[in-house]
Amino acid sequence: MVAGAFLALIGALGTLDMPLGPRLAYWIGLSVLGAVLGATTAQIVGRVWPGLGSTWWRALVIVAVLTPLFTALVWFAGGHARLTPRVLATYFGVTLVMTSGMTALMTLATRRPIETHAAPPEAPPPRFLERLPPRLRGGEIYAVEAEDHYLRLHTSKGQDLILLRLSDAVAELEGIEGAQTHRSWWVAKAAVRDAKRGDGRATLTLANGVEAPVSRAYARTLREAGWY
Repeated sequence: MVAGAFLALIGALGTLDMPLGPRLAYWIGLSVLGAVLGATTAQIVGRVWPGLGSTWWRALVIVAVLTPLFTALVWFAGGHARLTPRVLATYFGVTLVMTSGMTALMTLATRRPIETHAAPPEAPPPRFLERLPPRLRGGEIYAVEAEDHYLRLHTSKGQDLILLRLSDAVAELEGIEGAQTHRSWWVAKAAVRDAKRGDGRATLTLANGVEAPVSRAYARTLREAGWY
């Protein structure tokens, strides 16, 4: 809406002769519609090209797809001006600036840093270790899996269940380098032995042979953090 108001105030693409009210409605409407098209394009790109390695490469693909579409939309809504090379270049140039700026803002706003905890030198043991059942104590924690109101502990000494919420466990695991890979899983990075990708999803194979899923919400940040 702010971008549309700015374009209306400067009378972009020869709209300065329009009354201010219709001009605001025209440009704000186009900008909001462009935002909807941008979000839709981002979802489609994510599904069609889930393995795209970099956030900014992904943004570049979105701009490349969205700019011609929105150029045609602006031209159509602007009264079907006669298409000459100069007119086409003007429409395309203004639209490219708009789509690049909005996509950059969207990319910056939606990036989430992965919550990876590494123990500082001489740090006290993670509080979560006190919750381990006696038979698992002294073992290496591979993963924590939520099962209803319980957590299944995957360790080098076997598995067991404890009564705890996953969010509380993640907070108490600070000091062990790991991250949440799924809404129901936390995985220690040192336990990962292999990673497989397919159908837009990834699976991590742990040291005990258990496979931990990676949801799309965490896949990109884990990949950028070097997990696979």
